[in-house]
Amino acid sequence: MRSLELPPIIGDKPAPKLPDGRQLTIIGGSGAGKTRFMEKLMEQTGDRTYQLSAIRAPFPEREESKLKGSIDQLYSNVASRRPYLRMNAVSELEKLIFMLFTDEFEQLLKLKDKAHKGNLHKFPPTKLDKLKNIWEKIFPGNRIVTAAGTLMFSTNSGDDLIPAERLSQGEMAVLYYVAGTLYAMQNAVIFIDAPSLFLHPTILNALWNAIENLRPDCTFVYNSVDVEFVSSRSKNVILWVKSYDAQKKRWDYEIISPGEMREDIFIELVGTRKPVLFIEGDLTHSIDAKLYPLVFPDYTVKPLGSCDKVIETTRSFNGLTNMHHLESHGIVDRDRRTPQEVAYLRKKSIMVPEVAEVENFFLLEEVIRNMAKIRGKNPDQVASKVKKSAFSIFSRLLQAQVLEHVRHRVKREVEARIDAKFSCITALETHLRQLINILNPRKQYNELMSNFHSIVERKDYPSLLRVFNHKPLLAETNTPSLLGYKNRDDYVRGVISVLKSGGPEAEKIRSAIRKALVPIVINKEGDQCLP
Repeated sequence: MRSLELPPIIGDKPAPKLPDGRQLTIIGGSGAGKTRFMEKLMEQTGDRTYQLSAIRAPFPEREESKLKGSIDQLYSNVASRRPYLRMNAVSELEKLIFMLFTDEFEQLLKLKDKAHKGNLHKFPPTKLDKLKNIWEKIFPGNRIVTAAGTLMFSTNSGDDLIPAERLSQGEMAVLYYVAGTLYAMQNAVIFIDAPSLFLHPTILNALWNAIENLRPDCTFVYNSVDVEFVSSRSKNVILWVKSYDAQKKRWDYEIISPGEMREDIFIELVGTRKPVLFIEGDLTHSIDAKLYPLVFPDYTVKPLGSCDKVIETTRSFNGLTNMHHLESHGIVDRDRRTPQEVAYLRKKSIMVPEVAEVENFFLLEEVIRNMAKIRGKNPDQVASKVKKSAFSIFSRLLQAQVLEHVRHRVKREVEARIDAKFSCITALETHLRQLINILNPRKQYNELMSNFHSIVERKDYPSLLRVFNHKPLLAETNTPSLLGYKNRDDYVRGVISVLKSGGPEAEKIRSAIRKALVPIVINKEGDQCLP
């Protein structure tokens, strides 16, 4: 396996040696330590490490990779040397497309120079040529063309050329994997997480065979629980991770010969595939990524950045259930969405909390009361003071809050109403002049003002948390100090720590947050709900 050093194994014996081959697939049950195993393997591989993940490829809301030779680092280096390359590409997919286009442009300049000197005998294939060749084999009748300074795509449906961002999730994955592999360093070890995600089973084998043939110098390491994918790799060495000793940082694992898929492994893979929960934020900085895996431990939680990406990916993922057979849901902040928007999203398996933003979960009365018990404080006194402060702040900012809600509604309505087609500029102008009467922002303002005043008069604390978007609220209510914490972040870490440790109080906090997320129907019959 091209001098790939395996992580330490449980016991006194040395790590086993891998048999020769270019394919290694890491498998194992939930909680067995597969991800840590792959991270350790990447660490030991050093400068030959090259990572691909289609789940993050189209999304700009992420941390850039610091790995030497990564797509992010390649793009940064190329952009610094070539002033004509676009500097504002953010997602990995965007960066790959612009590097492909730049390479094509520079290759043409070299060929032109050779032609002038009379040294041109043939056109060597470019990276873009190789991409096109695989693309047209995987999607017969489809083409990739260069237009408007970037790559455009035609389909056999006869539609107009479309940019990469309008491709389906599966097409984006194919584009990303092929282009990404082309840019791997010489003799790279290419680590691929969930290689079958978004891909139809009918193209899976052909695609990865083509990609592996594209780079015979590279070793491919897959992390997968997809039985069909594992079985499709005929020369695949399977590494079965069974457990992880966190204290000793050692794994119990077994190497299985190429082509062998035992029944016990098959049963474990099928039986441990968890449903997926897409959320906002990133793994490092967002509260969402720290909180939701503890609230929904039976789900695989995937942070995607923006709410739009959560909605888009959940919808796409659920459209592919005939391929992966996994439940998929999303969670987005409520923000200032109307009841109609909330109802629509819930029908699409997107959970919208009964709090305005994720920080408000930590102000739920039941969460505060249980944290007060844990911290040896009087729950009634702490809850009373927090609510009193919250209503005081809400009353002070009430007018500004109403205005922001109206602005949000008007913005959404305008975006929806000007998205229609118009026969001429006059028709568009007429439509825009009528919008003020159609939208009637003052009427919406008056209605919301009345509703918000009613929340204050009724001392309706749950409704306050549902409509009040105010990031400093947690600190301004003095909640952390009342519970004996130094500051907001210290309090958030305290709640997370309680959820991790378990116990009756942790379960009550988890239950309170789940209730605020509102259970949603997950099947057509309507008889099952997200727990």
